[in-house]
Amino acid sequence: MRVTLVATYELGRQPFGLASPAAWLREAGIDVTTVDLSREPFRPEAFATDLVAFHLPMHTATRLALPLIRRVRALYPTMRLCCYGLYAPLNEPVLRGLGVAHVLGGEFEQALLEVATGGTVQMDGVTGDTSLPRLRFRAPDRSGLPALDRYASLQMPSGDRRVVGYTEASRGCKHLCRHCPVVPIYQGRFRVVPRDVVLADVRAQVDAGARHITFGDPDFFNGVGHAVAIVEAFARECPGVSYDVTIKVEHLRRHDDRLTVLRDTGCLFVVSAVESIDDAVLARLDKGHTRADFEQVVARCRQVGLTLAPTFIPFTPWTTLAGYHELLRTVDTLDLVEQVAPIQLALRLLIPRGSRLLELGRERLGVDLDPFDDGQLVYPWRHPDLRVDRLQDTVAGVVGRRLTASRSAVFDELLSLAAEQVGAPVSRRAVGARDRATVAYLNEPWYC
Repeated sequence: MRVTLVATYELGRQPFGLASPAAWLREAGIDVTTVDLSREPFRPEAFATDLVAFHLPMHTATRLALPLIRRVRALYPTMRLCCYGLYAPLNEPVLRGLGVAHVLGGEFEQALLEVATGGTVQMDGVTGDTSLPRLRFRAPDRSGLPALDRYASLQMPSGDRRVVGYTEASRGCKHLCRHCPVVPIYQGRFRVVPRDVVLADVRAQVDAGARHITFGDPDFFNGVGHAVAIVEAFARECPGVSYDVTIKVEHLRRHDDRLTVLRDTGCLFVVSAVESIDDAVLARLDKGHTRADFEQVVARCRQVGLTLAPTFIPFTPWTTLAGYHELLRTVDTLDLVEQVAPIQLALRLLIPRGSRLLELGRERLGVDLDPFDDGQLVYPWRHPDLRVDRLQDTVAGVVGRRLTASRSAVFDELLSLAAEQVGAPVSRRAVGARDRATVAYLNEPWYC
C-alpha cells in the first residue's frame, strides 16, 4: 500500500497535518510519501500511489487544493482521493463533486488509516459528530518533509533569526465563537495530546535545529493545567529554546496568575484573537470578552513582561468607517503597533458553510448573503456601505504591496487612509514610539 499525503499551505510551518498521520500509516507498514506544495514543486510521479490524501486545515489551503485535486484527477482518473482536516467536512459537497471519495474531519488519523487499509471508516463525511473519536496519539514522523530552515522563521529584535518548529498540545476547543471553523467540527470539545507525545515531537524538532516552537493549539489554556505542565517540562528539557502560544482574551483574564509561568519558561509572545474592539461586534461573534477585558489583558501582559500579539477581523458587516479608524487609534494608543501584523488590519470576515454566523439570520447579520460560492468556498456578502468595502480593498492592497516594509510604516499609511475617510486629523504616534525596537515575530504572518 502506497499513500501520498499532500499539504498546500500550513501558515509557513512544516506541516503537522502530514507528519502526524504519516506516523500512524508508517507504523502500519504503509509506504508514505509527503508532499508540501508550499515548499516543493508539483511532481506528477509523487501522486502515482494507491491513495492521495489532501490536508485541509484552513480556508486558504482548501482553495489552493481545489485546482490541485482536479489536476491529480486528470492525471490519474481512477485514483482514490481523500480530504481531511477542519475544512474538509465544511466543503464536502464541493469535494465530492471533484471526485473525492473520503472526507474526514478533525480527529482524522485513525480514520485515514482505515481508508488506506480498506477498513470501516467511522467518521467519513461527518461534521460535528457526537462520536468524535479519542485517539491514542503518536509522535509525528517528519521524515521526508523539507527541513525546518526552509519554513517561516522567528525574527528577533536584534535582527537575528531562529529556526521554528511547530506542535500541538491539544486539538479542538471548548468555546463556541460564531466565526471559528473549529466549532462546526468539534462543537465545544477538545482533545489533549499526552505530554510525552508533545515533548517527543518538540525534542525531535530541536534536534533538527529548531530554536523556537509554536504551540498551534486553538487555545493553549483550554486545559490550563496540562498546558502549564507542558511548558514547565519544555523549559527543563530544552533550555534556551523559546516558544509562542495562542490564548483567548477570556482565558488570559481568568488565568492571569499563569502569565508569569509563560514568561519564565521562554514564551516570547502570546497570540490572542481579539477580533474587534466594538462590544456589539464581539457579542455577535460570541467571543466571550469585551473591549475592557482586552485592554486589561494588554496592561497585565505589559506588567509581567509578556508580549501580546493581537489578531483582528476588522472588516465585518457591522464595521463602520469611524469604527475602523477607532480600531487603528486604539492599537496606536495601547502601543501595540509593533505587535500587530499588518495583515491583521486588512482581514474580511469569512462565512463558510456550517458557520454559526448563519444562525444570526438576516436581521442580526445585517447583510444579505449570496448563494454559496464553490470557488471562494464562502457565502459572499457586500457591506451596506460600499465605502467600507472600497476601504477594505485599498487596505488589502497597501498591505500586499508593502510586505517588506516595517510594521510602523505600514500602520502609518493605513492610519492616514482611515483618517481621510472620516475627515479626522492624522494623529500619528510620537517619534519615540515609532522608532522603538521591534518585538519578536514570525516572518510569515498567518491568516486564514
